[in-house]
Amino acid sequence: MSSERDDLILIDKPRPHTAVITMNRPERMNSMAFELMVPLHEAFEEVGADNDTHTVVLTGTGRGFCSGADTSSEGGPPPNIEGMTLTRIATKAMSVLADLVPAMQRMPQPVICAINGAAIGGGMCLTLGADIRLAGESAYFRAAGINNGLTATELGLSFLLPRAIGSSRAMEIMLSGRDVDAHEAAAIGLVSRVVPDDQLLTEALDLAGQINGWSTQGTALTKRTMWAGLEMGSLRAAIEMETHTQLFVRMTTKNFEEGVRARKEGRPPVFED
Repeated sequence: MSSERDDLILIDKPRPHTAVITMNRPERMNSMAFELMVPLHEAFEEVGADNDTHTVVLTGTGRGFCSGADTSSEGGPPPNIEGMTLTRIATKAMSVLADLVPAMQRMPQPVICAINGAAIGGGMCLTLGADIRLAGESAYFRAAGINNGLTATELGLSFLLPRAIGSSRAMEIMLSGRDVDAHEAAAIGLVSRVVPDDQLLTEALDLAGQINGWSTQGTALTKRTMWAGLEMGSLRAAIEMETHTQLFVRMTTKNFEEGVRARKEGRPPVFED
């Protein structure tokens, strides 16, 4: 599968079962203009519905992954606002952006974020919608709403960031408005690891290939259970959900038998779900 949406969002499949979604507006550091974010949302839906895609990589071109709000005069309004009042347009605009992270979570495939350069404001929030984050050495993060006289809380950041790195660190980063470089991000658990910039996409593709070697159903339900677990109110509820999910896969596939057989035969498993 390979397609282009006005050259702003690129979808490619460089390796079997792995789709790469690339934000391609480097002259604006892939800022969150509607002409970029609307097709990005559409790309999430398109790739999520592709049964031949088992893992997704999200990245950006140029020196920034995503620089957050587009402050240029070139940024247009959200689509389909004819006849709307200003207050309704504002609500629609925020709704378009606010669904980006949930849209990533709704995708059945694990999403790996390959973060190059700046991830600022909404761009930082976008990385937290991914299941796994890898950072190039040039990557840095900033909760920039506070720098602009607004709140630092947007697009789910107040929920996701404390769960990723703890409440004290999250508060400090969000209230100070300072930059967090790639190595600090790895040290506090904001990203899984840091890799050289020129190896970032290769590392993400290699990780995707490793994930693709497992059961597609197993990885999809692991992602689903993990995200649901973040919103669970008790250990007992989480165990109940895990138990039923595990039993479902165990009893409706022959994956477990294949895993045992493959280990005995010294070969990679072939899970047919």
